[in-house]
Amino acid sequence: MRRRRTIYHNDARHYYLWLWDPPMRMRDAWRPIDEVAGTAVDTFSYCVERGDGAFYPTKVGMVFGSDSQPFTNPISWHSWHAMQSLMERGLDPLKVLIDRAHEKGMEFWADLRLGSYGGMDPKLKVDNGGRYFAEVEVRDHLAAIARELVIDYPSDGLELDFAIANGNRPSYLRPEDVEEYTPVITEWVAELAKTVRSRDGGGTIGARVFPVEELNLRQGLDVRAWLSEGIVDFVVPLMYEYNRLDPNMPIDWLIEAAHERDVSVYGMLQPTVPSQDVALVQDNRVYASIEQLRGAAASFWSRDVDGLYTWFLKWPHGDTERAFLSEMGDPDLIEEKDRTYFVLRRSGEPDNPAYGAALPITIPEADPESRYEIPFYVADDIAESDRVSSAVLSIKLMNLIMGDKLTLTLNGQSIGDEPVTRDFAHNTPHIAPRGLDLQFHLRTVLPRKGWNTLEISLDERPDLMAGGITVDYVELRVSYSPYPSVR
Repeated sequence: MRRRRTIYHNDARHYYLWLWDPPMRMRDAWRPIDEVAGTAVDTFSYCVERGDGAFYPTKVGMVFGSDSQPFTNPISWHSWHAMQSLMERGLDPLKVLIDRAHEKGMEFWADLRLGSYGGMDPKLKVDNGGRYFAEVEVRDHLAAIARELVIDYPSDGLELDFAIANGNRPSYLRPEDVEEYTPVITEWVAELAKTVRSRDGGGTIGARVFPVEELNLRQGLDVRAWLSEGIVDFVVPLMYEYNRLDPNMPIDWLIEAAHERDVSVYGMLQPTVPSQDVALVQDNRVYASIEQLRGAAASFWSRDVDGLYTWFLKWPHGDTERAFLSEMGDPDLIEEKDRTYFVLRRSGEPDNPAYGAALPITIPEADPESRYEIPFYVADDIAESDRVSSAVLSIKLMNLIMGDKLTLTLNGQSIGDEPVTRDFAHNTPHIAPRGLDLQFHLRTVLPRKGWNTLEISLDERPDLMAGGITVDYVELRVSYSPYPSVR
């Protein structure tokens, strides 16, 4: 049954076990729960194992740090002693969090990463020539950990994290094993679902999956079968390779397939955006602004997700972060609030993820017959709203000069007659590559609710100027007024 949820994830490490000196105070042991308590968050997801040991006293696997002593870095030392300091007082670190979540009115999901596990023979990994999920040993071990998490602990759900694997190379199965073992993985997930649902009090089971169906199938993950057979209760599409906020993530196929079987889909709001303040070869990631988070949230709500999911917000959480955690639980709370829709860009990284990123686009030379399309989603009905005070389409173009002639259209209509201002494309205009930020103040050519297409062509360059330009960044800033506005 579909269910509205607002979910926050903690990976157990960066803002938790890696930080605190032993002995760990209870106030610090509760911190992952308490820092989101009192917001709209009603479900807490916790990474119990990242592939090199469990962050709890497992009886069937390997505890993190037990195979790497003496430690050579402070984070492993802190993690080990933080957990030990609780266990020496008769406290189970995992149960401490589960109990605290329940005290604060949240459900607790144990998130199990499936790309590897502590103590695993490296020869089993596909990267090393192994068959990984085609091996009974691997499936049985991971199933034992999963059963422990839902039988021995009072967790409310199990989140199988398949998306943790590299989506661009074989991770779970060798290519030659995919056809034979895809049904085996489906059956493996189905058996875990029976375990979760048949325990006392029942439980919820779901999976983190890749946004594109083809990419899942390439890894042996028949997500559509999991949905059609009612195996999972929820899915969370995401792509770790980018780990960036993407309001245009291609998940419409997944939402449609899931809702046909009454399965929930939760939209992932990654906390950072790529930023290029100097050059394309440098990746200076920054936290998404609250306007960018609202834009992505509005996009996902408009596309009919059942709730939103986030993690790794700027820490320690301040007023801005807690305000957004409160807003994200209800689409009505972000109505008529300023938001920014933007198009994901690659930074300086290769465009590895299967669904790609629309930007940057290199236009190699002037050619009016060569047009480049940039799709983006808008959740607002700008034309019908009298509270929208402005809609500014910002297009950053590198190597552009004012003598260049461009054709720019939005959904087939020219925006050449819309008021436009220009600015430097980066904060350091004296450092190459140089460019311009063209900001179109849209008055008559307005984005529509739903998918939009921006089309660009470089038609002509002035004398003595050769080469091309790069479409580096595109965003739409929508601002609201409490009173009716005339644009």
